[in-house]
Amino acid sequence: MKIAGHRVLRNARIDGRDDIVDITIAAGRIGAIDAAGSAHNDGDTVDVGGRYVSPGFVETHVHLDKSCIVDRCHAREGTLAEAIREVANAKAAFTPDDVHARAARTLERAILQGTTRMRTHVEVDPGIGLRGFDAVLALVDEYAWAIDLELCVFPQEGLTDNPGTEELIVAALRRGARVVGAAPYVDRDRHGQIDRIFAIARDFDVPIDMHLDFTLDVAKMDVEYVCAKTREHRYEGRVAIGHATTLSALPAARFDAIAAMLADAGVAVTVLPSTDLFLMGRGIDHDIPRGVAPVHRLVKAGVNASLATNNVLNPFTPYGDCSLVRMANLYANIAQLGARDELALCHRMVTERAAQILGTGDHRVEVGALADLVVLDCASAAQAVAEIAAPLYVFKQGRMTVSRAPAMLHRP
Repeated sequence: MKIAGHRVLRNARIDGRDDIVDITIAAGRIGAIDAAGSAHNDGDTVDVGGRYVSPGFVETHVHLDKSCIVDRCHAREGTLAEAIREVANAKAAFTPDDVHARAARTLERAILQGTTRMRTHVEVDPGIGLRGFDAVLALVDEYAWAIDLELCVFPQEGLTDNPGTEELIVAALRRGARVVGAAPYVDRDRHGQIDRIFAIARDFDVPIDMHLDFTLDVAKMDVEYVCAKTREHRYEGRVAIGHATTLSALPAARFDAIAAMLADAGVAVTVLPSTDLFLMGRGIDHDIPRGVAPVHRLVKAGVNASLATNNVLNPFTPYGDCSLVRMANLYANIAQLGARDELALCHRMVTERAAQILGTGDHRVEVGALADLVVLDCASAAQAVAEIAAPLYVFKQGRMTVSRAPAMLHRP
């Protein structure tokens, strides 16, 4: 097959094929996948040397607006309450230029790690107004060459208990937010916040992505209520919940019942391994729980799930390099997953399953799909997760956006 002016990735390994293949990219999409050596091209050719070509990584839950502020905060307790309080104090001094610079720095780190699609949660309240939102919104067009960025606006400091916040959420949706979020645990009336968020979502016909059940206290779970509201509003397939750390504290029978409920309501679950592991179980001096929801078990029950970064270098998570393959590896360690198919599932939870949560159904390496691709320094999805394989090339709709040379030994 000869296609003028197109790009070919030669000698690639992909899911579903045991042989080495050539991938031809045409007009931003995968035009053909042929046995190695059979594709012809008079344009750009990249020989990937038998390495694994993966769909680009998909970040479903990150906070660009409050990233890279760990040096401005004094986190000593390591609790969720302290993190919210410390960030609220720091946020008072945020300027649009400051937010833009920090968010761009984090976004570029994600791009360098192979992320080609992202949902960032951005908070609004009467204190910050829309300063942070507008600063992050500007990145959508500025970085469209490398990443699809969508904004989820949400009330980190409360909605029903924080007058003026709902009006700001509405304003952000009118300005370009594509998703509405929630954090019910910060309001006294948790269900009241959930009700208002569903009402706003229906008014604007946008998906919902909630921070939910971010505790180990199983007496304070709202997941059943969210599933009921999802069915009531016929929002199946348009609701995601993040954290859901209480799921890690449930006995098997109740966990299985909630898994069936989530599957029936079409509610997806995103786990934030680094943050959840860092914040949960504080104050316990032995047998400390991991506090990370076992979403691989949810997947077996028919629930869609993703793994994501959440926070980077702030009191919620005082570290991070925006590597989603590292998050997949961390989750595999926490969940004690080691079989090849289990590691491959962790990879899918940062690629195609994550893309489904963001509304993209063809995020795979197959003919006709968008050529959002990352070449990893390994031979398979399972190996990528097991070894935290480095991304060597990244492509956005077929255009190379990142390249790096493999590490080399310099022998004497």
